[in-house]
Amino acid sequence: MRRKISIKFLVGFFLIFSLSFIVLNQTVKEFIRTSNQKLVTSDLVGLKNNSNVYVRQAFLINHFASNKLYFGEMAQEMANDLNHATGSSVGVYTIDGELLYASDRFVFSEEKESDLKQAIDGQTAYSITYEHNKASVLFSYPVVIDGSRVGILRFSKDFSLLYQQSGRILDIIFYIAFAIFAAAFLFSYILSRHITIPLVKLTRASTEVKNGNLDVRLRFNREDEIGRLADNFNDMIDQISRQIATIKKDRDHLKELRQQEKNFFDNVTHELKTPLTSILGYAELIRKNGEQDRSFFEKGMNHIIEESRRLHTMVLKLLEVSRKNFMIDESDKVDAGPILQDVCESMAIRAQRYKKSIRYEIEDDLIIFGQGDRLRQLFINLLDNAIKYSLSRSEISVKAEHADGQVRFVFDNPSDPIEAEQLANLFQPFYLAHPGGSEEGSVGLGLSIVKSIVDDFGGTIFIVSQNHHTRVTVEFEGLQNVRTENRL
Repeated sequence: MRRKISIKFLVGFFLIFSLSFIVLNQTVKEFIRTSNQKLVTSDLVGLKNNSNVYVRQAFLINHFASNKLYFGEMAQEMANDLNHATGSSVGVYTIDGELLYASDRFVFSEEKESDLKQAIDGQTAYSITYEHNKASVLFSYPVVIDGSRVGILRFSKDFSLLYQQSGRILDIIFYIAFAIFAAAFLFSYILSRHITIPLVKLTRASTEVKNGNLDVRLRFNREDEIGRLADNFNDMIDQISRQIATIKKDRDHLKELRQQEKNFFDNVTHELKTPLTSILGYAELIRKNGEQDRSFFEKGMNHIIEESRRLHTMVLKLLEVSRKNFMIDESDKVDAGPILQDVCESMAIRAQRYKKSIRYEIEDDLIIFGQGDRLRQLFINLLDNAIKYSLSRSEISVKAEHADGQVRFVFDNPSDPIEAEQLANLFQPFYLAHPGGSEEGSVGLGLSIVKSIVDDFGGTIFIVSQNHHTRVTVEFEGLQNVRTENRL
């Protein structure tokens, strides 16, 4: 089971603050204990010096042959005088530790105390006793006169006030430290939640994204790193959504292209199979009995010739559609005006067969960058389309002009309305917007060829169908603006 990061933070902070609190408390206790020992030692050193001065003065005033004997005789006097002078209980002992006199015998009833034993051995020592919030010190040292020990002085001094004050200071420090560490722990806990809650939300959001939900978003009103992390997370999800949308679009487009490729293959197979079948059938019939029936022979040969021409034209168009790479080195500056005028005049004959006419307005110096033969092919296909799909007895309008630094060609003809979804597919090979009204032999390759040429020349083309008119507009980069007008 995974531990939550908030629990890890909480346990970590608790351990850190607890350990720090214990270390601080023990450090303060040790510091106070050491300070108290120094104060006690300093006080006892002063007590020893003062008592030594008193003893020496007493021995100087009344000198006896035996210092040990004199020390024992003046034991009571020394104990009482030192008791009054120092405010401490005083005990006078022989060098063997036998009590000679004590200002308070109850205090010195225990003769086997460690300080007394060390004084018997010639050392200065003290011991501290704690009892019922009281602290008393037993201080013993050997009295030396003229280089020899004559006895032992022992003091009992009360240090309860010092230790009580130290205890109160220690308690105050304890509570203050506890309050500080508690506040710090609380602040750290709040801060950790301030950090971990967004991380928990981020974890849940990332889990949602992993499960496929790309609608999840994070909203943090923060200007810190977590706020920027949330913004980056949202931007990442938006980017992923856009990429997925692009992938789906490309997938659908690929499916569409595959379907178009299949349709293209099916249409090509059908369109090539029909004339080939017809040619093969007539050829077999002519070989069988063509010489016996001259009229049938001539009819069959004409049909074979027409179907062969149609097949040749179809193959040429298929080859044009299949061209993928166009060598830009073959291109040059071309004046499109004369080419368009020549195409309009030559296509006028074809238009008259359908009882239609062509009117054109062409400006001079329509210079574009391209190839003259392919530009002618572009104009022929556009005019051929306009003638085939315009309404009967209609006038086809052709206009070529300079417009905003571009050379614009507009082919306008009255026609039946074309739906918007059909307009988007007109440049696809073999697509016919009006299959029923198409000319016999038309396979829908003209606009596909036109689109390929326009793309190779770096131009644009678009078709608009409105008010029973179809308008095709082609634009390339061009130069000057002079007009000629004629009607055919």
